[in-house]
Amino acid sequence: MDEEKPEKKIPTKIRRWLKRVFDRPGNEKIKLNFLRAVPFWIASLLTGLIAVFYSRIFLMAEHGADNLFRSFHWITFIVTPACFLMAWWLVIRYEKFAGGSGIPQVMAAIELATPRDNHKTRKLLSIRVIVIKIVSSFFMILGGGVVGREGPTIQIAGSVFRKVNQLLPDWWPKVSKRNMIMTGAAAGLAAAFNTPLGGIVFAIEELTKTHISYFRTALFTAVIIAGLTAQALFGPYLYLGYPAINGLSVYIFLGVILVAMLAGLGGSITGRILLAIMNLKGRFKKHRQQVFFVLICGFMVAALGFLSSTEFIGSGKSVMTRILFTSDKYLPWYAPIIRMTGSVFSFSTGAAGGIFAPALSSGACIGSVLSGWMKLSDSNTNLLILSGMVGFLTGITRTPFTSSIIVLEMTDRHSLIFYLMLAGMFSGMVSLLIDKHSLYDHLKVRYLRQIEQEEAKPLAAGG
Repeated sequence: MDEEKPEKKIPTKIRRWLKRVFDRPGNEKIKLNFLRAVPFWIASLLTGLIAVFYSRIFLMAEHGADNLFRSFHWITFIVTPACFLMAWWLVIRYEKFAGGSGIPQVMAAIELATPRDNHKTRKLLSIRVIVIKIVSSFFMILGGGVVGREGPTIQIAGSVFRKVNQLLPDWWPKVSKRNMIMTGAAAGLAAAFNTPLGGIVFAIEELTKTHISYFRTALFTAVIIAGLTAQALFGPYLYLGYPAINGLSVYIFLGVILVAMLAGLGGSITGRILLAIMNLKGRFKKHRQQVFFVLICGFMVAALGFLSSTEFIGSGKSVMTRILFTSDKYLPWYAPIIRMTGSVFSFSTGAAGGIFAPALSSGACIGSVLSGWMKLSDSNTNLLILSGMVGFLTGITRTPFTSSIIVLEMTDRHSLIFYLMLAGMFSGMVSLLIDKHSLYDHLKVRYLRQIEQEEAKPLAAGG
């Protein structure tokens, strides 16, 4: 029989110190705040670890697909539809709420998170969602899908925070589920992009329905811990790098406004097309019809990559890096169309995959094309590329400040803050001409309606 290991005890000095701090009559509030903070710390650490693991396998799949498609260009017509079908089947078979971006699911979960409700949010945020999200998006990017990992990381983080909150013992001080999920989403974005301010602004602009003063300390702490964990394992990196911005033209702000408006319209139109295709797909009741649709989407993305360049499929980070950091800055006129079309066909399959990175790359392509037509210098071109990124992301999400801060932190070009905010403001205004609501808002409503329908089925059967 194995010997029982001696129980580990807290050193006497530390135990006395804790007792002296927490057991004083006036320090009850300190004890309460400390216990409430612990779940956020644990969940933030786990989020950072999972985010790094996810980013590594995502990049591995993207590099593998890029090397394969460059060596055997024709093989995209086999690999892409097969990977799309596998990614879609995993979602349909094991966890249907793991499909798509993940941000609308988090938004829906926040709306459903009440003290008495637990099973509804569990459908949107769970351990199974984490696993399927990672594996499904892995196959999507392996097949050249025009998807990103940032939105999925936010749903993964929300699931981690919800699970930690669920595991708290009954005697533990109660922590708001809604605040826990919102904080998780912010930590997930911060870890995915290495943009702590972006995570905080995202929580305020997109997710917060209550005043931030109720959970600001937890929010800031979670973002810091998740970001530092990712940096400790991945290194202090910028998502893109330091593009050269020197000697900008006095009138370049006019180009920023033009690019932002076109990119904002492009993002909003892309969202409307996505919704229309997803509504059409919803009419397919037979399984073979859905399989055929997914295969067609995979074939179309393969055709886009085959007829243009494999650089225009995948997350889009490679094309953003090239036009920002090399002398080959000007893309052909059809580049933005290919990126937007690839994003539509990839996202509408219903498999897991985000739209953040594809939106950024589509906006970058718009900025590059217009800069080429105007024959701008490298620095002015870089500014328009960044402005296009802000504009397109704003057109999709309707979060101009979040979009501006994310692009700012990805490039560490703080001197451009006013240009980027200008781009966000104008793109946000023109986006309203196409749709008053963001793509995420529409998808959130769909998920809420879907959950209500599932809840109503047992009642109808019992009645």
